[in-house]
Amino acid sequence: MTNTILNYLANSSAITYIVLAALSVYLILTFWIFIYRFLNLKSLINSEEKALESLTRSAELSPLSSLNKCSNNINSKEILHACEINIIKEASEGISWMAIISSTAPFIGLFGTVVGILESFAKFANESKVAFSVIAPAISEALVATAAGIFVAIFAYTFHQILVRKVYELNTLIKAQSEILIAKG
Repeated sequence: MTNTILNYLANSSAITYIVLAALSVYLILTFWIFIYRFLNLKSLINSEEKALESLTRSAELSPLSSLNKCSNNINSKEILHACEINIIKEASEGISWMAIISSTAPFIGLFGTVVGILESFAKFANESKVAFSVIAPAISEALVATAAGIFVAIFAYTFHQILVRKVYELNTLIKAQSEILIAKG
């Protein structure tokens, strides 16, 4: 396996290196955003669950609540709504990058594949007869870029969906607290 990878890299062109480098950066960025945002959202959700539980037991909003920190104990509908929007905006930062990565990574990989195939055909242009056994390995090497792009896109799309769901959970908790505060006046 290692020999196959080293052989592939030894026979690759500069475009292949650029494509694989770009996809590697995308993959690292995807994992970094996911881990950072997931842990941040998990912490926020836990805090807001405790704050909602506290609010349903007593008339006071927990000091741990993001809604409390934003509204400064002013329970007007407008201020609470503005705070909800601000909290969700901050919680969802970086998530759009996951959507961008998941939609562009396959195209970057496809670009690498197309260039690889064109380079393969250019190598065989001067030969009068070329067997399939000669063309097949060159094309299969070019397809590695597409596979890498799809691989990155799968992680980015999956992580995007997980984070969107976490933001939805946080939004639900914030709205519930806001509605209780407005109802209690």
